[in-house]
Amino acid sequence: MNTDETNQATMSRFDDAFDRIKKATGMRTQVEIAKLLDIRQSSISDAKRRQSIPDSWLIKLYQVYNLNPSWILDGDTPQFLGEQRTGAFQVKEPAEAYGRKPKHYQMPVCTMALPEDAQGPWQEQPVESLTVPEQFHRPGLVVVRMDESDMEPVIHRGAYVGIDKDRRTIRSGALYALDMPMEGLVIKKIVHDSENGRLILRSENTDFADQTLPADGSAERIVGRVIWVIQSV
Repeated sequence: MNTDETNQATMSRFDDAFDRIKKATGMRTQVEIAKLLDIRQSSISDAKRRQSIPDSWLIKLYQVYNLNPSWILDGDTPQFLGEQRTGAFQVKEPAEAYGRKPKHYQMPVCTMALPEDAQGPWQEQPVESLTVPEQFHRPGLVVVRMDESDMEPVIHRGAYVGIDKDRRTIRSGALYALDMPMEGLVIKKIVHDSENGRLILRSENTDFADQTLPADGSAERIVGRVIWVIQSV
């Protein structure tokens, strides 16, 4: 596939994903979508230019509508994770839920901090447990409790965050958990600055400054990609 064909395929993927968002939410215009996602309309234009659906949109659409991020991005079924919702109201349960008892998994919840006087890399240290529905479970899942406010309002302090350790390939604009020296586990939006050969670690809370890492070798710090968040709204 040549460059033009690749660009066309990427644009088609974004447009298809945005059409799925409009159809699932009943919204017709960018103004309505921006209001739903609590973003500026210009943010939609920016996302279209980058040809990338931000993770913050996926989280919001899951929280409000139970929409499956994989369905939004690629059309993969099921469309909903759990019960279908219209806005804040649950209206029906997907057909596949009938006839069998849904599974739940008791998962350890790990602290993001390093132990006192720790020198080595971050390690999974359970401090509590959380019951996770089948749709949220993955073989490489690790659950942590958000201990800082740097990712607010997307991820609140105290939220439960699901991280898929099998998804470590960096996609610019996505949310990842990283093992940082002296800090432990941190969750940041990663932006690939290819011009300067670096990764920008960005917080959603503008009170926190960006951090940077050299692109070469930084993939080793990736623990996994954020795939869901459970928090009060």
